[in-house]
This record gives sequence, structure tokens and C-alpha cells, in this order.
Amino acid sequence: MTDESPKQSWDKRIREAAEHVEDDVRRLVTYLNDEVVPDVRRNGSEALRAAATELQRLAQRMEDSNRKPPSPPPPRV
Repeated sequence: MTDESPKQSWDKRIREAAEHVEDDVRRLVTYLNDEVVPDVRRNGSEALRAAATELQRLAQRMEDSNRKPPSPPPPRV
């Protein structure tokens, strides 16, 4: 039989779980800083350029549609 009361045992389990969560969060932050952030910095400009190209195409289509003469109204019967 253990000397711990059920409450002490529960508290100990909670503290141990919290320590594991803290370790996992530290590893996640390290991974993000070491792997994800540098990749985003390297490839971020490429993504912005691709978005700019698509926005340019959209703007051109909008301008082209504004230049077309309006279609005539349907004939009245």
C-alpha cells in the first residue's frame, strides 16, 4: 500500500502530464523556429509573386470586361 492519498496521487499525475505537455510545446516551438519559419522566409517571396501574378490577371479581366460595349437590350415584343 502507498503512503499517498488519492488526492496526492492525482496531483502528481497532473504535474507529470503538465511536464510532458510543456516538453511537447518546447519541441513544437523549436521545430517551428528551426524548420517552418526559415522555409516560409525562403519561399514567401515566391508565394507573393504568384499571388501578384494572379491579381494582375484578375485586374486585366476586370478592365477588359469594362471596355466591352454593353450588349443591346432584347427586342420588345
